[in-house]
Amino acid sequence: MTGSGRRSARSRIKSHTDSDDDRSLQKAKFNPRLRRDRGRDQSLIRLPRVDLKFLIGFSVVSFLVVLFLVQRLIKPLDQAQKPRVVTPFPAPRIMDLPQFQGEHKESLYWGTYRPHVYLGIRARSPQSLVAGLMWIGVKDGRYVMRHVCQDADELKTYGWMRHNGRDYGHQIIVDQGLMLATSFIKSKENGSGYGGDWAVRIDVKKEKLSEDTLQTGHLFFYLADEDGNSLSLSNDPLDIRENSLLTFGSRKDVGGWNLHLESKDNLEIHYSGFRTPHIHNLSDLVLQNLGEQARKFYRLQLSDASDESSNILVFQISGETPFRTDFAFVSGTTLENSRLKERLNSLTGISLTSQLDEKEKEFENKFKNCFKLTDELDSESILTAKAAIGNLLGGIGYFYGQSKISLPTNSNPKSGENYISYWPAELYTAVPSRPFFPRGFLWDEGFHQLLIWRWDIGICLDIIGHWLDLMNVDGWIPREQILGAEALSKVPEEFVPQHPTNGNPPTLFLVLRDLTCAIKRNKFTTSERDQISSFLERAFVRLEAWFQWFNTTQSGKDMSSYYWHGRDSATTRELNPKTLSSGLDDYPRASHPSKEERHLDLRCWMLLASDCIYSISKLLRKENEMREEYGSTARLLSDFEILNQMHFDGTYGTYLDFGNHTEKVHLTWREVKANNHYVRRELVREVSEQPKLRFVPHIGYVSLFPFMGKIIPPESPILEQQLNLISNRSIFWTDYGLRSLSKTSSLYMKYNTEHDPPYWRGPIWMNINYLILSSLHHYSKESGPYREKARSIYSDLRSNLIRNVVWNYQQTGYFWEQFDQKKGKGKGARLFTGWTSLVLLMMAEAYNEC
Repeated sequence: MTGSGRRSARSRIKSHTDSDDDRSLQKAKFNPRLRRDRGRDQSLIRLPRVDLKFLIGFSVVSFLVVLFLVQRLIKPLDQAQKPRVVTPFPAPRIMDLPQFQGEHKESLYWGTYRPHVYLGIRARSPQSLVAGLMWIGVKDGRYVMRHVCQDADELKTYGWMRHNGRDYGHQIIVDQGLMLATSFIKSKENGSGYGGDWAVRIDVKKEKLSEDTLQTGHLFFYLADEDGNSLSLSNDPLDIRENSLLTFGSRKDVGGWNLHLESKDNLEIHYSGFRTPHIHNLSDLVLQNLGEQARKFYRLQLSDASDESSNILVFQISGETPFRTDFAFVSGTTLENSRLKERLNSLTGISLTSQLDEKEKEFENKFKNCFKLTDELDSESILTAKAAIGNLLGGIGYFYGQSKISLPTNSNPKSGENYISYWPAELYTAVPSRPFFPRGFLWDEGFHQLLIWRWDIGICLDIIGHWLDLMNVDGWIPREQILGAEALSKVPEEFVPQHPTNGNPPTLFLVLRDLTCAIKRNKFTTSERDQISSFLERAFVRLEAWFQWFNTTQSGKDMSSYYWHGRDSATTRELNPKTLSSGLDDYPRASHPSKEERHLDLRCWMLLASDCIYSISKLLRKENEMREEYGSTARLLSDFEILNQMHFDGTYGTYLDFGNHTEKVHLTWREVKANNHYVRRELVREVSEQPKLRFVPHIGYVSLFPFMGKIIPPESPILEQQLNLISNRSIFWTDYGLRSLSKTSSLYMKYNTEHDPPYWRGPIWMNINYLILSSLHHYSKESGPYREKARSIYSDLRSNLIRNVVWNYQQTGYFWEQFDQKKGKGKGARLFTGWTSLVLLMMAEAYNEC
């Protein structure tokens, strides 16, 4: 298409030039005045008569014509040079819908949208005023600065105990013997600027006395302007007993603003100001400042000095524990009737206490009404459930930047870069884990929204809309969103570029299916139903494009077959080439990647997508050929006989992938000469048998996808076989949940490379267990010979999953990414408050009801 664009541009240049020349010749040929003049006396040189007005008019018209032609010619050339992969999808943005403007947009303007730090506040704006918290802790007898969430800090626990996603949150942080309770609240009152006001309360106390407990607590609360606007200090020196104002300034979005600090305790206040465009390295700047002061004056305090035109101000609050501080941000301070004193009073002291108590009660009531947990659950389970939804909502972040898109080798020789930048975009999304994965992941987000839509449909639609607006002209969405300097600072450079040939499970269809089903069952108010319908109407063309991208780029050689692209067929290091695009990473696939592969899980995701689009088209009453195409595709992919022909292995009695495979693959140590001629030992892949096309004999989560998709008829003997596999302790069953790969698999708990431990090769994952539990619940309600068996397995599995997650949370203070299949212990990333929070839906027995 790029080439044809250039060719058509050239042809237009040529045709315009030719036609202009022709017209000039015609005018010269048929000019009667010129003929008469020549007839009079051709030996004389005569000055022609010139009409000045005509000449000026003709020149202006000619100039405009030329300018128009130049613009028309340049524009196609520019467009032709822009790669499709970074061209936005040509449809109205979902986030431009009226329902996401006005009051809705303003109500979500401020929030705890910096999930990668222990406490961070920003606005949903590309260049925002940013606030955050640091404090000094002690580790191994040395002072350390806490700011960015990281496992190395070894905090006993931290996380949001309650959060409503909009205007309230309460978090507990335990650092050795020091406990911090942080509360966040927003308010919008008469006189406020855009987005309203907000306050942060920090309670500092000793959890217990130990060698590492500081007698004096040191907090650092900062405000930074990403736009580079300078912040003004109220007084120097600062004395909050005389004046609570710390700093003030002005911005286009919120107008004039003030930041106040109020406390009844005896506190010492110091500050330091910095001028820098980089906020993500603020910890280093503060530590450097403290270090200089410690070396010069032997004191642990900031310098009480600022760079010229500082856009960051850090305030150190020191006091003997316990103590309490209230920070109040007040906007619209330059407006008439801004009622500054009244608003400030409501955000501090007794009034703030009262508001926080009221918000806590609102959270408790909403939690009860949303999830309706039964009395069978004990107090520890209820506490864990509240922390699950609180941490998920408290982990929602706002990001702005440009994704880096990987390019083929040597495709960009001018710049030497191996990537091209996506268009500048914003993303409002939940994140899987604040310390490990504090950014958007496409396939995780579908699972997150299974919870969030039940809590707040407005937030859910807002998040999905942001994701779908990231779609390019081909219908592709980058699977991992690393937007902005703060997000980039957490990811190694080699893992940043996204590959436009690779997909990710379209899990957002899980949520959209839930919404369409809930509409049919009248689960929403009229207003909510209208919002969802309007959203689906605008999103429909993007959903179609997303499906078509998968259907064209990930399709297999056989009809109705699909395979995940992006596997490395030339690897010499991996025991089994990973399938990162599937979300299941190292789950065993065919030993030799090829176009003949048939991936069962992707086939089932495509069934979900086509069936969901078909249901949405019926809901929106779209009568066209494409609607029937989606219906036909869904019927084809759900055809039980075809599914069995393509993926059912009678020998193993289960569903499997198909591909070019051999089991005779292993890793072996070999001596390899390096560039410096030194010999080193490496673990390399060795194949001792020619692969052949066959079913891939690894029973695991993928084998249960037809079961999860509820494709198997309730009366089919295959359903009984699936139930037997699920309850078999050598295959899936453990006392803590279903393991990801059967113990009978040759790759069970095997390293994939020397430094790549098993990930989806045995451990228990909550997202897949939730989908399996949902299907067990479904079959336990369906008439058939295996109904009671499904019900019994469902009850036992649900109990095991809930008990294990609750036990781990109560023992460790964290939700975990995965769980050990032998002892149930949490593994992988901790504070993994993404899909592990689905334990709440298991408690509530909230599943898809289609």
